[in-house]
Amino acid sequence: MDIKNPVESPVTFNLHRLEYLVAFAVTIGFILWHFTDINWFAAIGLFLYIDLLGYIPGAIAYRRSADGRIHKAYYVLYNSMHSLLSVAAVGLLWMWLIGPEWALLALPFHVFGDRGVFGNFLKPFGLPFEPEDTPLVHQLTAMLKRRSATDGPVPLAYEDHPATIAATGSAPGAAPAVGAHR
Repeated sequence: MDIKNPVESPVTFNLHRLEYLVAFAVTIGFILWHFTDINWFAAIGLFLYIDLLGYIPGAIAYRRSADGRIHKAYYVLYNSMHSLLSVAAVGLLWMWLIGPEWALLALPFHVFGDRGVFGNFLKPFGLPFEPEDTPLVHQLTAMLKRRSATDGPVPLAYEDHPATIAATGSAPGAAPAVGAHR
């Protein structure tokens, strides 16, 4: 994944999740170390507000929708509440208004857990609000896998792998529908 190719393969996605699992484990370590110092009412509130504002409204709308399509505002709410930037801002505001306390560990615990344990990152508008199989994502994942299926240098050139041409129906030299290497 880079600035011009903002997609991940299943392997890089799992490596990305692993980084958050490590951060989640460190957060759990701090929670256990300071267990008796935590204001649990505050911690539970800090943990819950993220989903009460950012996830629950979109989940309800998604389940009520006949076709799974919901307003973009639900995605914006989810992404805003689950952003490390917004939880850092909430934490800083809390420390300024109330003071620093170990209950604030609930903020990274929530976000690191969502990403590391459940694999839930920020939600793009072009995908369903809830996790479900998406044919276009499967096609892209399969194409990335084919382009890396070699013992030699990677990635294979798009036109050099017959399975890629067969899967897209594109003849050599034609612009493929997905994954064109320009």
